[in-house]
Amino acid sequence: MPTSSESTPSASVRVDSWLWAIRVYKTRSAATTACRAGHVRVGGERAKAAQPVRPGDELRVRIQGFDRILVVRQPIAKRVGAAVAAAAFEDRTPPPPPREMVASVPVRDRGAGRPTKRERREIDKLRGARGE
Repeated sequence: MPTSSESTPSASVRVDSWLWAIRVYKTRSAATTACRAGHVRVGGERAKAAQPVRPGDELRVRIQGFDRILVVRQPIAKRVGAAVAAAAFEDRTPPPPPREMVASVPVRDRGAGRPTKRERREIDKLRGARGE
């Protein structure tokens, strides 16, 4: 019979430790930094690094400009194998839009210098900005 507090159904663990344990962030300090920057939300509210998470909590984690929606299934505090880590959460992140739907960003050649007045007007026209 397990006596660990992590195996009981009402157990909780720090949000930064949990994000590190399930391999969302490479280090716990990176998870803590993300919490401080406001990139982690638990139940829609900004989460501090020491905030406890329990099974059923929904987390929104902003990584590289996109939100991942994760639901806690099992609170784990230590780094575990990939299979155990995958079983500890449910990923409800919607799939990214297809490339055809995403507008491409115009890229200038490196070393091409500043855009000319004509090029600036074309860029503004593409972005929909008005000079009025």
